[in-house]
Amino acid sequence: MKSSNYKIGIDLGGTKIEIILIDAIGCEIFRKRIKTPVSNYELTIKSITNLVTQAEEYINDQASIGIGIPGKLSTKTNFIEYSNSTYLINKPLIYDLEKSLSRKIKVQNDANCFALSEFKDGAGKDTKSLFAVILGSGVGGGIIINGELHEGSNSNAGEWGHNRLPWSTDNEINSRICYCGKKGCIETFLSGKGLRDSFYELTQKAFSSEQIVDLSFKQDPAAISILELYEERLAKSLSLIINTLDPEMIVIGGGMSNIDRIYQNVPNLIGKYVLSDSINTKIVKAFHGDSSGVRGAAWL
Repeated sequence: MKSSNYKIGIDLGGTKIEIILIDAIGCEIFRKRIKTPVSNYELTIKSITNLVTQAEEYINDQASIGIGIPGKLSTKTNFIEYSNSTYLINKPLIYDLEKSLSRKIKVQNDANCFALSEFKDGAGKDTKSLFAVILGSGVGGGIIINGELHEGSNSNAGEWGHNRLPWSTDNEINSRICYCGKKGCIETFLSGKGLRDSFYELTQKAFSSEQIVDLSFKQDPAAISILELYEERLAKSLSLIINTLDPEMIVIGGGMSNIDRIYQNVPNLIGKYVLSDSINTKIVKAFHGDSSGVRGAAWL
C-alpha cells in the first residue's frame, strides 16, 4: 500500500478492544472502545476489521496499523502463545487480520506498546529507562533501556508476571494455578482476577475490583485487609524489577492502576525488599491511563 500520514493503533485486551486513529504528529482523530467478544476468535477478527473500517471512514484513506496483543508471537510458528486470553493461543491472529484487512500489520506485546506510549509522550518522556507495568486482566511489562524498547533474544523481556511471587508463603505457592500451568505466578495475585480471588477467599463473596475499592472507602475491614495484602504483594514483585533492572521509573497501567492508594503505599513498603538504603525509582500512574497501550500500538 502507499505510505500514509495516518496511523491506527489497536489494543486487544481481555475485556476490551480499543482503536485509535492519529495523524503524523499524534493528534487524535478517532477513538472507539468495545467489549472483547468472549472466547470467540472469529468474532474478534470481525470486530477488529469493523473498527478499522469505521476509523478509516473519517479520513477516506488507508492508515498504517499497529496492534498490541496479550501474550506474544511464537518465533517458530508466528502464532500467539502465552496469552491470558487463552482462546487466542495457537491461533494465526496476525495472518488472519492481514488477510481480512488486505495489508501488513505491525504487532507487539501489549505491554511493549504501553511502554512505548508512556516513554514517547507520557509519564516517562523525560527518562532514559523505565519499566512499564500492566495490571489488568493479566500482568505484563515492557522495558525501555537507553531510549530503546528492549525485547530480548526470545522476545520475552518484561514477562515478570510469570515469575513466582517473591517471598511467597507456602499457602501462596500452592494456592493458585496460572493459565500457563505453573503455581504461584505473580499474575495470579496482582491481576484484577487476583484481587477478586483474594477477597473471595477471605469473605466467600464475589465482588468486582471496583466494589472492593468502594468498600475500603467505607472502612470495610475485609476490603482494607485485602488491599493491604495486594499492596504488599505488589511491593515484593516490583522490588524484583528494581533489584534486577533498576529503572529510573516504573509506570503502572491497566485497570488496577486506577487504585490510587497504591502510589502512596507501595513506595513505603518496597524498601523492605530492595537491596539499597535509598530508592530513587519513581512509581507513577500512566499519563494516558488505560488507553496508553492503544497509542503505543499506533506509534509502531
